Amino acid sequence: MSIPARPDPQVKTGSPGGPFGPIYNPERETASRDEIAALQLTLLREQVAWTYARVPWYRERLNAIGFQPGDLRELADIHQLPFTEKSALRDTYPYGLFAVPLDEVVRLHASSGTTGKPIVVGYNQHDLEQWRSCIMSIMQMAGVVPGDRVQMAFGYGMFTGGFGLHYGAEGLGCMMIPAGSGNTERHLMMIADYGTTVLVATPSYAMHICEVGEKAGFDWQASTLRVGLFGGEPCPPKLKQEIESRMRIICTDNYGLTEVMGPGVSGECLAARDQQHIVEDHFYWEVIDPQTGAVLPEGAEGELVLTPLNKQAFPVLRYRTHDLTRVTTAPCACGRTTARMAKVRSRSDDMLIIRGTNVFPSQFEDVLQTIPSASPHYRLVVDNDSGLDRLTLELELLPAGFTDSFAELEAFRARVAEKLHHTLQVSVAVKLLEPGSIERTPGKARHVEDRRR
Repeated sequence: MSIPARPDPQVKTGSPGGPFGPIYNPERETASRDEIAALQLTLLREQVAWTYARVPWYRERLNAIGFQPGDLRELADIHQLPFTEKSALRDTYPYGLFAVPLDEVVRLHASSGTTGKPIVVGYNQHDLEQWRSCIMSIMQMAGVVPGDRVQMAFGYGMFTGGFGLHYGAEGLGCMMIPAGSGNTERHLMMIADYGTTVLVATPSYAMHICEVGEKAGFDWQASTLRVGLFGGEPCPPKLKQEIESRMRIICTDNYGLTEVMGPGVSGECLAARDQQHIVEDHFYWEVIDPQTGAVLPEGAEGELVLTPLNKQAFPVLRYRTHDLTRVTTAPCACGRTTARMAKVRSRSDDMLIIRGTNVFPSQFEDVLQTIPSASPHYRLVVDNDSGLDRLTLELELLPAGFTDSFAELEAFRARVAEKLHHTLQVSVAVKLLEPGSIERTPGKARHVEDRRR
């Protein structure tokens, strides 16, 4: 599927950006690797010096290892710095890692705080401009151009996704339709009446919009919608393929996290659909062994570590994302020279241990991808009511695969269980569900329910 031709984007480069250089410079996306490294070294040295001077928490830890900002003479010297874990952000709640006075902070965002104190991050005006620059970059990678009509299906609360993508789209010169989350019928009406061309949503909610539209007789073939800009959760290949075929759009996804900025860390271009370009003039990346912390060579799979290069209000050094990926700097067919990361499908800390065996949700997605009648909607339920861990896969069938024949359903269920056991080396009970049984929500899809005491 190809995107209809549109005029070449005319994007302003923005304001000078203070001590950290220009806010937005599209030429950086096609710079040589040596030029990118030189820029990153300059920005990294400034960022470490800024953080050391203004955040006592970091200064104490750098002093403890005998590291001064002037010791950072090449990019590899950053490996001497300690990692920053999410626990540090909770321990210093709410303002302990801020580097500017609070009267310079113009916005706060935060995590939900469902597992304890929320993660609170702040932005001054400079940071908001930098954030907008990152969003403009990833939107253009996905084929969004000035004049597009962008409909927002993220919420506008403390979550970074809604506001981050909203202002990035406006900065690119798009019409912004701030619909917000929920009220699916209203979203369908807006797409039809306003001529929406780009939908911002989680992939699971986009699929829900598609299903509700189909039931209401919405003609996706005739729709003006052409690009889905998805984030907030992984988009497995099977779900991506289903959205594209049923909604008749290009389905792209992007990556980010609240702790380092929000969305805008990396985005999918239309030439390498299984990878995302990292916005390297704003982020220095490393891939480490999640067990030892050792930096891994390019191309090896490990945990992604990020250092924002242009943050003033809330700087973070060597933040451990716990997201597993691999990164390459090989040239891309789209012409961009920025590094590409494989799309994150699992985390080093979302591993389930079932009777001594390590299991990741992404392994289920790999198996389901090979089963024609299996939908991308599933839930993993773990309990130990019997005294032993028990893992159950609750799986929706696609409408075409559903049948009233008990024998056929039982044979299908047995095949799925056998495939899972072969892949995971652990027994999995399989429960088949009718299409539409698993709740669709505007936010992140919840795939794991751990009921173990």
